[in-house]
Amino acid sequence: MSPNTQAGMFPVEKPDLKFGFIKLTDCAPLVVARELGYFEEEGLFVELEPQANWKTLLDRVISGELDGAHMLAGQPLAAACGFGTQAEIVVPCSLDYNGNAITVSKPLWAEMKPSISKENGQPRHPITAESLVAIARARNAAGMPLKFGIVFPVSTHNYELRYWLAAAGINPGLYYDPETGEKNIPGVLGAEVELSVTPPPQMPSTLEAGTIDGYCVGEPWNQQAVFRKIGVPVVTNSEIWKNNPEKVFGVTAAFARENPETLKAITKALIRAAKWLDESVENRRAACEMLAQPHYVGADAGVIGNSMTGTFEFEVGDKREMPDFNVFFRHHATFPWYSDAIWFLTQMRRWGQITEDHPDEWYFEIAKRIYKPEVYRAAAASLIEEGTFTEADFPSADTDGFRPSTTDFIDGKPYDGRKPNDYIRSFAIGLK
Repeated sequence: MSPNTQAGMFPVEKPDLKFGFIKLTDCAPLVVARELGYFEEEGLFVELEPQANWKTLLDRVISGELDGAHMLAGQPLAAACGFGTQAEIVVPCSLDYNGNAITVSKPLWAEMKPSISKENGQPRHPITAESLVAIARARNAAGMPLKFGIVFPVSTHNYELRYWLAAAGINPGLYYDPETGEKNIPGVLGAEVELSVTPPPQMPSTLEAGTIDGYCVGEPWNQQAVFRKIGVPVVTNSEIWKNNPEKVFGVTAAFARENPETLKAITKALIRAAKWLDESVENRRAACEMLAQPHYVGADAGVIGNSMTGTFEFEVGDKREMPDFNVFFRHHATFPWYSDAIWFLTQMRRWGQITEDHPDEWYFEIAKRIYKPEVYRAAAASLIEEGTFTEADFPSADTDGFRPSTTDFIDGKPYDGRKPNDYIRSFAIGLK
C-alpha cells in the first residue's frame, strides 16, 4: 500500500507541496504540522518558504509558485471583490484567533499616559483611543498628523486599528469618496491620523527611527518593542474584538478543484497542529523554540514566549495573564465561519475599499464562495473516525456557519453576521 493510501488517509493527488508564510508567531500551525510530522502522516511532503511581504505571498499563490499559504483573513475576500488583486482564493480553515496588538512609541506613550486611569498603580485595560483624541487633533491641526503602521491594506491590523481609533471618534480616513468618486489608494481621505504599510519585521526599527508613532502588528513585533524599550503595547486585538479571526490558510480555487483530497489532508494536518498548540503551556514553549529558528520567525524564543505562553507584557515589567492572546484551536478557532468573512467585508465597505452598496445577500454569497466549511467537515470527520478527536471538538453539525451575535467589541457595539448592512449603518464614522 502506498504512503498516501493508508487507512484513515485521504488519497492525495499532489503529495509534494510548497507553502508560503510571513515571519509571524501565527504561522505556528504550519510550522508545527511540518516539524511534528503531521503533514507527512497525511501523505504530504511540505516545504515552508518565508515570503518578503503579503503582496508577494498572494501573487505567488496566484501564479502557482506556491501551492498555498498562511494568509491575512482579508486577503481572499479582497481578491474576490477585486480590491488590489483580482483572484479566486478559497479558505478551508482558519489558523487562529487574536494575536495582534497596537504599540505606540515611548514619546507618544508619555503623552497618553496622564489621561489613562489606573488600577493598582498600573494603567487600566483595555486602553481606548480616547487617550489619543486630544493629541491626534493637536498634531493634525499643526500639520504633523500622527502616523501609524499597518502591515497591509486588507489586513486585520488595518481594520482593528481603524476600529479602535473610530470608536473614540478619530477618523482614520477613507479609500473612496462617494460624493466625488475619488479613489484614494493610501486610504487617507479625511484622515485625522495617517496609516501606511510597513512589513511586520520592520515595524520596530521604523518606530525607533521616528518614521511612525505607532503600529498594529502580530507577534513577536510588539514584544520586540518592549524588549528593546522603544515602544509600549497599549491594547491587544482580543480587547478590540474578543476572539477575532486573524490568519487563514488559502489556496487558489483551481488548486481546490484539481486537488480536493489533498486539500482535505492539508486541513486535517493543520487542525491537528492547532489542537497540539492549545493543549499545554509546555507545547507552546516547544513551539516557541521551533519558531525561533532562523528559517521560520527567527526571533528570540523568549520574546516569542512573552505572548505565546499565556501572558502579555505591556510596559516593561507590566506582564499580565492573557491566556487567550493566541488561540489556535479553542473556541472553534480553526472553523471557517461565514460570519467572520462577512465582518471583514463590512469593514471593507465601511472604509471604502468596496465602493458600491450591496444587499445582505451579496455578503452571504461572497462568504460562501470563499470559505469552505465542507472541506473542514471532511477533515474533521476523518479525525473523529480515527479516534483522536471527538464531535465535541468541532462546531455542531447543524451550524449554519454563523457565530452568535456578539457585543465583545471595545465599544460594545453588537455584530450579527446575518445583518451586514444594519451593522455598517450603525457606525458614526465611515460609509453607510
